Amino acid sequence: MNISLTPELEKLVQAKVASGLYNNASEVIREALRDSLRRESDGDWLRRQAAIGYAQLEAGEGISVKSKKEFVALVRGGK
Repeated sequence: MNISLTPELEKLVQAKVASGLYNNASEVIREALRDSLRRESDGDWLRRQAAIGYAQLEAGEGISVKSKKEFVALVRGGK
């Protein structure tokens, strides 16, 4: 497989390899692709959670908090 990069991206890949963190350009590209897939997965999870939260609010299942302290306690598992 061959890929084409803009000159700017090619310089960035070369800099990553020159830093010693990667042995070659393929390692840089593989890690970038894995990071992209991970971000997509995280974004999907966040969209699902937002949809669930919105549905709960629409159903009147929201919880009212009056302070940051109360919110933090709720997030940490308290009521």
